[in-house]
Amino acid sequence: MAIRIRMSAACVALALMTHGAAASPPRLADFGFDMDNTSPAPTTPVERARLAALDAQLAGALQSSGLYQVLDLGKQAAALRSTTLNIRSCNGCELAVAVQQNARLAAYGWVQKVSDLILNINLVIEDVKTGKQVSGGSVDIRGNTDESWSRGLRFLLEEHVLKP
Repeated sequence: MAIRIRMSAACVALALMTHGAAASPPRLADFGFDMDNTSPAPTTPVERARLAALDAQLAGALQSSGLYQVLDLGKQAAALRSTTLNIRSCNGCELAVAVQQNARLAAYGWVQKVSDLILNINLVIEDVKTGKQVSGGSVDIRGNTDESWSRGLRFLLEEHVLKP
């Protein structure tokens, strides 16, 4: 009798592990980052390159975490950006694109440049069905360098998004 109970428990445990392993992470439509320049200085080509680097860093970190299946939206995100000033103020336009891609989640971010010394990086991950934010956060960074931007996003991800 005890052997049957142990065997049954082992079978249940194996079934639970197998079921959990078979579940794939949710599909996430990644729209990348926009620039919100509220400083008197114009956005530079170097800052545009930093936005592209943040896009790649975000997609890589989310995908390698195993928590998300990141979808590359490429042309769809570019088309959306060509019709709106920024994704966060387009009244849910990102949700329609995410639905077309069969995504469960949508992610977008922006870097606010207050000055060359004061910037912040913001990220929103929202449920596509409800439009409600399910994860994300904001971090302030000091210094307008490749390193400060990269470290800022890494901190935001580690402390607010990928933290269990």
